[in-house]
Amino acid sequence: MNISAILGRIIRSGLGAPLLLMALLVMLVIPLPPFILDLCFTFNIALSLVVLLASIHSARPLDFAVFPTVLLIATLLRLALNVASTRVVLLHGHTGPDAAGKVIEAFGEFVMGGNYAVGLVVFAILTIINFVVVTKGAGRVSEVSARFTLDAMPGKQMSIDADLNAGVIDQAEAKHRRAEIVQEADFYGSMDGASKFVRGDAIAGLLILFINLLGGILIGTMQHQLSMSEAAEFYALLTIGDGLVAQIPSLLLSTATAIIVTRVSGAQDIGQQITAQLFGNPRTLAFTAGVLGLLGLIPGMPNLVFLSLAAGAGYLAWRQHRPSSTAPTAAGPEAAGPEATESPDTREVGWDDVPPLDTIGMEVGYRLIALVDRQQNGQLLARIKGVRKKLSQELGFLVPPVHIRDNLDLAPTGYRFTLLGVTIATAEAFPDRQLAINPGQVQGQLPGIATEDPAFKLPAVWIEPNQREQAQTLGYTVVDASTVIATHLNQLLLAHAHELLGHEETQQLLDRLATTAPRLTQDLVPKTLPLRVVARVLQNLLAEQVPIRDMRTIAETLAEHGARSQDPDALTAAVRTALGRMIVQHINGLEDELTVITLAAELEQILLRTLQMSKDEQAPLEPGIAERLHKALQETAQKQELVGQAAVLLVPDALRVMLARFVRQGIPNLHVLAFGEIPDDRKLKVIATVGR
Repeated sequence: MNISAILGRIIRSGLGAPLLLMALLVMLVIPLPPFILDLCFTFNIALSLVVLLASIHSARPLDFAVFPTVLLIATLLRLALNVASTRVVLLHGHTGPDAAGKVIEAFGEFVMGGNYAVGLVVFAILTIINFVVVTKGAGRVSEVSARFTLDAMPGKQMSIDADLNAGVIDQAEAKHRRAEIVQEADFYGSMDGASKFVRGDAIAGLLILFINLLGGILIGTMQHQLSMSEAAEFYALLTIGDGLVAQIPSLLLSTATAIIVTRVSGAQDIGQQITAQLFGNPRTLAFTAGVLGLLGLIPGMPNLVFLSLAAGAGYLAWRQHRPSSTAPTAAGPEAAGPEATESPDTREVGWDDVPPLDTIGMEVGYRLIALVDRQQNGQLLARIKGVRKKLSQELGFLVPPVHIRDNLDLAPTGYRFTLLGVTIATAEAFPDRQLAINPGQVQGQLPGIATEDPAFKLPAVWIEPNQREQAQTLGYTVVDASTVIATHLNQLLLAHAHELLGHEETQQLLDRLATTAPRLTQDLVPKTLPLRVVARVLQNLLAEQVPIRDMRTIAETLAEHGARSQDPDALTAAVRTALGRMIVQHINGLEDELTVITLAAELEQILLRTLQMSKDEQAPLEPGIAERLHKALQETAQKQELVGQAAVLLVPDALRVMLARFVRQGIPNLHVLAFGEIPDDRKLKVIATVGR
């Protein structure tokens, strides 16, 4: 059984913490023999090396998330060893330099070399390096990282929500990313506190040195009748050896702390990142080789050393700049196919010369080609596929594929979407920048290219990638160019979903339904209703943002009411009533109470009379009434959005179609429901009455 399995079994059994506590108490209370001290000091050094190497080989800080706890345990272990060694030094230091074990004696003699002043200076230098440079810097970085990580959490959460809404990620991936953000905040918060342990440990090591040295000399001269020189010789060696044995692991752990908090997350460990970023540019190495070579030619300089290093740097630069012999050569033009038997001028025009019309098309400028090129790591194709999959699952029918082509007539960073050959939206995206979207509560301004989010028309700024953390800290939602385009496409497909569904798609839906309810499908089409009427009803539902996933309920309702009427609007109203529970849940979730806006009784009567007189649900309203009604509904809907609630207008069944068409263009976020569509178990709360 390996060590990790043994440690895992001990920890799972609940004995890990009690055993560690008992070991620390033993070192604090019971005098330890020199052999045990040697073993513990050696283990402490080995543990510090393991922690340092683990921090170096971690690809990102969260890969070593247990580091703050390990740092606390190692610090407590080292302090307990300091107490145990201090007891031994003060009790038995008069017997000789090996009183506290061979490790302390070896470190003391090796560093001091028989000179106490040298030993004290070396220890002081190590302490200054550890306390003033490494520990202080790591503590400051930990503090700043913790603050900025917490400030950036809202922006990161909104970025995840944007990716989820765009179909880039699924619910499980979004949950994983949110948990990772929380874990990252906890980690940097813990590191902020853990750096204080390291700082306190450095101070404690310095105090223990003076206590051991002064206390040992006093005890040696006053209790054991040693001369001042003998006491200084014995206790100085033991004190400095003890301090070095503790200070070296402390320096290693301080270095590990600094490495962890200054790391930038990536797919490589720190060694690979340094090699790629520091020595990856041949021009840098070539310039360095030139400077070293010039210094090596100066008389009186150590020419061999400088020229050797210059030759090494020049060789590395040459190796990196040399083209790889295995690089593929450029291929010649591919054959266009078998030779045509007729020249283009003599061939007769046929149906092959009429290109098919794409249902959904996308055209991009030449700078955006990299986003749709898999060979250049373009992510846009995968994200568009995710958008199609997400919308197909939500709406209930297969969204057609998006045909992408380049268009040199567009601006280099421009793109546009077409529906059945007609342009429905144009915008710009910068592939080398990221879009910082202002959700309405940002704390500052950002330099960049001012614009607006093409999907939701929010103010935004195209920023450099290195400004991402700053933008998230200020409250911006930051997304890359591929996500911007995918989100824009998602909103367009939702708005035009009813235009994507035709007779073929309707027939495919009925064919799928026939596998589970064959009799229902046979009775519906063509016995009760023609296919065109069913398609029109489904298009009406999609136009009002009602999913058509529940085809069984839709078909049963059409089969029941189709015998009495073939009017698509009347059948749509009947289907909406049958789908009332799903419609309300889609708008309000699982809340028992639905907040609604109603019309004043006088206004309802006016609208009903207008409808009866015109006998047409598309009858225009009197301009004055229409203007006042539109303004009042828009203001009320905006208030609902500000408090985070859906805006719902509840009207009599006879008025629903007319008012739904009235608000569809000007107030798209206002849902118009009829009284008959509200389930019996839902409570209503009227928050505003329009028209009083």
